[in-house]
Amino acid sequence: MGEVRFYTLKEAGGGARLRQACLLTEQAYLAGERVLMWLDGTEQMTRVDDLLWTLGDRSFVPHEPLATNPAECEAPVQLHAGPLPEGTAAAFHTLVTLRDVAEPASMQFARVIEVVDAEEACRNAGRARFRWYRDQGVTPQHFGI
Repeated sequence: MGEVRFYTLKEAGGGARLRQACLLTEQAYLAGERVLMWLDGTEQMTRVDDLLWTLGDRSFVPHEPLATNPAECEAPVQLHAGPLPEGTAAAFHTLVTLRDVAEPASMQFARVIEVVDAEEACRNAGRARFRWYRDQGVTPQHFGI
């Protein structure tokens, strides 16, 4: 397991969380990393897909849903909701997760990015995930933004 980064927003609401996750995904993509965005359902996946198309006037983050064989897919960013198929992590460097519960499969990535907004339920779920990572022997880094 590599590093885990938690980004805590001052703003409440899922929209701010999704936008920040997309910005962090864009940064990783621009740094040459392959990124998997692991989302909590198809509605969230649709919203993230739309955001990645419209993130900025001059930016474009090439992405598509998780491919059957992610390593052979040209898109450097792939989106997925649901359980991860076996071996998925090998095709990516960074995992940007917006799932409410920590998943053991996240431990297979070199870097994990978690985004937590100021909404109480989101913060509580983020704290639980933070503790889970610590229980796995990882010391997450925290960034307030």
